[in-house]
Amino acid sequence: MFKKDLNAGSKTKVKSSIQRGIRSKVIETYPKLAPHIDEIIPKKSQLDLIKLPDRVSLYILDSSPLFWQHMDDPIIPHLQLVHQFPQAFPRMRIDRGAIRFVLSGATLMAPGLTSKGGWIPEKENELQAGDVVAIEAEGKEELCLIGQLKMGSEEMKAKKKGVVMDSGHYLGDGLWKMNLD
Repeated sequence: MFKKDLNAGSKTKVKSSIQRGIRSKVIETYPKLAPHIDEIIPKKSQLDLIKLPDRVSLYILDSSPLFWQHMDDPIIPHLQLVHQFPQAFPRMRIDRGAIRFVLSGATLMAPGLTSKGGWIPEKENELQAGDVVAIEAEGKEELCLIGQLKMGSEEMKAKKKGVVMDSGHYLGDGLWKMNLD
């Protein structure tokens, strides 16, 4: 989604009522962020909204990106926020062979997760299609991709092929490189 460099569109201040709605939506979508929500979006702070190409909205606080949203899709955290609170997001791991493809913006495919170096949560922590998931890379410390799943984790294990995530925010993409100053 963010393969090429992005030019920020108009920057507007978010109304306090909408900001409260964003806070509650973030807590509802990512319950493990609830203890940190006052640190992420302080009550007396002013969120800004930047319009990006392809109907993407970017929410920022003091020129640091927090969340992005494509049309009516769920609010997805920026990787900088994911790196601050990695334990707050469900995760999967790709094998070494998939790293270069993911970091060049390719679609995430099931073989990268179901092969020897990949990892998918067990049945009791099953992920559904539509869930927002952070992807870590085998042998690396930082999370490298975040996006919305196209198929559930049990379906991935059964099929072992197909598209898992067709777009997301990855390290080094246009959203990562975007200058917000």
